Amino acid sequence: MYPKYFKRIFDIIGAVLGLIITFPLLLVVGIWLSVINRGSPLFFQNRSGRNGKVFKIIKFKTMTDSRDENGDLLPDAERIHKMGEFLRATSIDELPQMINVLLGQMSFIGPRPLIEDYLPLYTNRHARRHEIRPGMSGWAQVNGRNTISWSQKFEYDIWYIDRVNMALDIKIVWLTIQRLVNRDGINPDKEAPMIAFDTYCQRFHQLENRYKQIQ
Repeated sequence: MYPKYFKRIFDIIGAVLGLIITFPLLLVVGIWLSVINRGSPLFFQNRSGRNGKVFKIIKFKTMTDSRDENGDLLPDAERIHKMGEFLRATSIDELPQMINVLLGQMSFIGPRPLIEDYLPLYTNRHARRHEIRPGMSGWAQVNGRNTISWSQKFEYDIWYIDRVNMALDIKIVWLTIQRLVNRDGINPDKEAPMIAFDTYCQRFHQLENRYKQIQ
């Protein structure tokens, strides 16, 4: 009953209240980023949602569009600004996703939506994360965020999908707030971020092939 009906009702109520309460903050941040980025303060990216359906996730833009002499974008580390670092550290850059929640593309709690390019790489087990709406936060986020491996993330996502209920969602909301306040589960090394999922898959298949060769 909860996953099918009440979870969506709570998402709508939460999104409406959240957007109203945070509107002054969203407005100030939006204006500030418009000046810093010399353009739109928002960032849109294709992500895979429920049943693998692709939607555009909405976030605050934390990097400039600075380019080199050839017109190519500079490396991420050179384009992110102090304001962007602050927004990421506090997760304020994620707040516009409440619009995605209101539109029914996301939930407050669920597996984090990954980029569209990863869709062909999923195994059948990986694809189970698309059985429900993706979330602004989730069980994997409160159990390590970007300091855990991809395999661990997927196992946490599937564990949540098999057990989703109101008490668990409330627990995740509370743990999310604690993690944000304490800044837990964030990789402190800017030069060693979590590897991309496609790179992870390539390394996994390389190891798998080597294992088969020695059998």
